[in-house]
Parts: sequence; structure tokens; C-alpha cells
Amino acid sequence: FFPISSPHPQPTCSCTMLGSRLHQRIRHFPLCHARTATFQASKSSHVGQVVIVEKSGVDLLHDPLYNKGTGFTKSERDRLKIRGLVPPRVLPLDQTISIQLRRLQHRYKQLNKPLTKYMWLNNLQDRNEVLFYRYLTENIEAMAPIIYTPTVGIACQQFAQIFRRARGMYFSAYDRNNMNAMVYNWPIDDVQIIVVTDGSRVLGLGDLGSNGMGIPIGKLSLYTAGAGVHPSRTLPVVLDVGTNNLELLNEPMYLGVQRNRLVGDEYLDLVDEFISAVTQRWPKILIQFEDFSNENAARLLAKYRNKVLCFNDDIQGTGAVALAGILSALRVAGRPVVGKDNFSLADERIVICGAGTAGLGVANSLKFAMTASGAKNVESHKRFWLLDVDGCLGSGRENLTPGQEN
Repeated sequence: FFPISSPHPQPTCSCTMLGSRLHQRIRHFPLCHARTATFQASKSSHVGQVVIVEKSGVDLLHDPLYNKGTGFTKSERDRLKIRGLVPPRVLPLDQTISIQLRRLQHRYKQLNKPLTKYMWLNNLQDRNEVLFYRYLTENIEAMAPIIYTPTVGIACQQFAQIFRRARGMYFSAYDRNNMNAMVYNWPIDDVQIIVVTDGSRVLGLGDLGSNGMGIPIGKLSLYTAGAGVHPSRTLPVVLDVGTNNLELLNEPMYLGVQRNRLVGDEYLDLVDEFISAVTQRWPKILIQFEDFSNENAARLLAKYRNKVLCFNDDIQGTGAVALAGILSALRVAGRPVVGKDNFSLADERIVICGAGTAGLGVANSLKFAMTASGAKNVESHKRFWLLDVDGCLGSGRENLTPGQEN
């Protein structure tokens, strides 16, 4: 066993054992929750980081963060008590990785339907996260539409039917007054980002209740693959406040709370308890609100944005990306974005197809940029037309949300 001189050894990241591009992205993020046993890779420039683990034997092989499949060395197999629990052939590290990836690619090519590919990748993630992210990062263009949109929408619709293993946490209407204790059921002390949904407006599919868990899982997988966030530092969450989807209310296999959604103060109190619980355990946590209904998305963001580190991806993320695209287009066209006498962005006429959370987020981001560049607020309003299924938003329309009225 490797001597431990500090309760927080640096660096201690399981993914460094593969010496992959993922390692190069996340090697500066130590994993500090394990204490008792270690194994060590070779001394090359890409590997050699010490990984501290609490598990051995079958328990280690069943932990996707530490399981390397056939990649354990002979000495690791002895020290970690897994000799005989994996196939006996041992190859050099680079060859092992190459063969593992070839095996994955061979199997993946045999799969035809996107949902089947999603389930297969999900199963790989549950077995071996290091290999999953290596495979994902090397095939990101092909895999991103599988682990996230559009395939994740189909997966959410059939979430209960294809469910195999729990991932993330569920805070439900049945858990009121227990959330402060529940958060300690999660084994990681250094969670840095939570993606949370209440499943009320999943993509364009409507109310999917707890089936919406596929969205936080997929989003955080992309954060690891694209931004190098260590998977142990992420936590997908569903706030299960019920569902108004009659099909789910009558579905025997549905895994969520089968009652109508909480509304009003009951709903807000539950969200408040959740926010309080997670920020108490992880004071520096970043909370990302994802796929909340039009009614709740804006008011939750307004309530918490100045209290905790949080953002709403549908409102702010989509808006930021749309603004960046338009600013880039203006530069390519040779038109000034800002200037003393020519505020080019403020001169554009903006038509947005869709007046939900994302459409309003785009409008607000563009309007903010217009006013920041010198345009008057009243004038910037006149540059926008928002369309939904009933036509153009205007003063003659009824049943508009507060955001749409604004």
C-alpha cells in the first residue's frame, strides 16, 4: 500500500490511470473521498498518478469510477484482490486501451436503432466510466446525438421501461422535511455541479415527470466529455413533484410520484428545501436548472440567482449561444457590433420562432446586448417579433405568461 501523508492527497483521480485525453483535461481535479488502498500505474508522462480507493474485489469491479475492466496490471490484481475475477490476459496499457476501444466499436456498429445505442452506452457508463468517456471523447460527433438530443428525448419517454440502474438523486414530494439528511446519502463530498429538472417541460415533449432524469444525466456526460468536469464531481437530480401527464399517472411501470403536480406555495417550499439542503452540504455548488415549465423557470431563476450560484440553461444558456452566433454573423458580414454612432445589433429586426422559456431567453439576451451597446430599452423592444403556435405575441393576445407579457 502506498503511504498516505495527507487526508487529501494530490492528485488522486481514477481517470488518470488510462493516460487518455480525458486525463489531460481533468488531472488537476483530485478525488479526495477515498482513503485506504491504492494502486499505481506506470511512470510514463500520461500515466503514473496514484489513485486511492476504499474498495477491493468484486466491489471495486462494480464501481464504474474505478473499474478498468481488463486493464488492471498483475500487481494490481493481487493487491486489489481481483485475481481470477477478470480474464487472465494482461497486456501493456496502450494495447489494452486499443483493444477495449476496438471491442466497443465492433459492438456499436452492430446496433441499428438510436435508442438501442443509447441503452448500450448507458450500460457502458454504469460499468466503466473511464472507458465510456474515452470512447465518447474520441467519437463525440457521432455520440453526442445519442447520449443527448435528439435520442435522449426518446429515452426519457421510455425511461421507466428501459430503466436498469439508478444514477443521480431523486428528491420527491414524499421527502419533505427530510432533504437535509437525504443529501448525505450521496457518497461524494466534493460535488461541484448539479443539473436539476422537475420534468415539467422536457425538450419539446411536455410533462414527463421523473422520466426527465435522462436530461441531467446526458447533460453532465457532455460536461465531462467536452469540458473535463470529473464525473465524480457531478450530480444529476430530479425534483419529483408529481406529474399532470395522464398516461404516466396510469402507467404501472412509472417510477415517479403518481399524483398531480404540486403548485403554488407547496411547490416553492419543496424547491426551497432542496436548494437549502444541497447548498448546506456543498456550499460552493453550481446549480443548473434544466427543463422547468415556462411558469416556474423564470420565477425560480429570479428567486435564487442572487442567493446561490445558479443559472437556467434554457433561459441563459440558450440565450448566450444565440447572442454569440448573431454577434459572430455580424462580424463576418463586416458590420460593427457596437460603436459610437452605429449600433448594428440594435438595428436588426429579430424574429423568434417559439415563445417559450428558450425563446424568451434568447429575446432577453439580445435585448440586454442592445441596451448595453447604447440602445434605449423602449427602442430595443420594437426590434422583436415572437411567434408561437397561435401566431405573433402582442397586446391583443390573451393567456400570456408574465415573461411573454413583458
